[in-house]
Amino acid sequence: MDANRKAWNEQQQALLKALERADHGAVQTLFARHHAMVHSEKMSGMGLWSFEDEVLEGGNEALFRRIPSGAEHSIGWNLWHIARIEDVTMNLLVAGSDQLYFSEGWFERINIPFRHAGNAMNAQEMATLSAEINIEALRAYRVAVGRRTRQIVARLNATDYKRRVDESRLERVMAEGAVTESAREIVEYWGKRDLAGLLLMPATRHNFLHLNECLRLKAKRV
Repeated sequence: MDANRKAWNEQQQALLKALERADHGAVQTLFARHHAMVHSEKMSGMGLWSFEDEVLEGGNEALFRRIPSGAEHSIGWNLWHIARIEDVTMNLLVAGSDQLYFSEGWFERINIPFRHAGNAMNAQEMATLSAEINIEALRAYRVAVGRRTRQIVARLNATDYKRRVDESRLERVMAEGAVTESAREIVEYWGKRDLAGLLLMPATRHNFLHLNECLRLKAKRV
């Protein structure tokens, strides 16, 4: 693991400890930096190393859409999936607001038929998405989701971090089709987490894990 990704992992531990202490000032500072590094630098404008920009540097549209032999996903699918999961969890679960995917028209602009977040998709669906997705619109959606997340987190206070997600918000995820019935266990998992857990996983580490997968996909030649 290179120095930047190693440092990111170390910062994840610092963020975890700050959340456990409900140290609001530290959480806000650490989250802002931590979250920025798993999005394009364009999203935050903080001038920090960006894992996403590193992954996409030197790539072209064919690389973005390619599903290498022996792999399940493309880089495009990974970026769409992490954007959708962050949109769903931060807006529906943390803020109780609407998904940007629909409220800001990204579903139409991205131009694929999938309304959910990508869990439990089959190989044909992932191939269709990878071939048809509007790459420029997807990258803009990622930026919009990241910026909205930062607004949501900035409005939290120290007492929010240990708060569990309202049951009605979990039900809304299913009602809106953000998660398919075959992937219901992911909603049950979110329901067992407090808001601190959602900041640590969907908003930060989930992005990091899938960007690692993107880096491996980029390195595959066939």
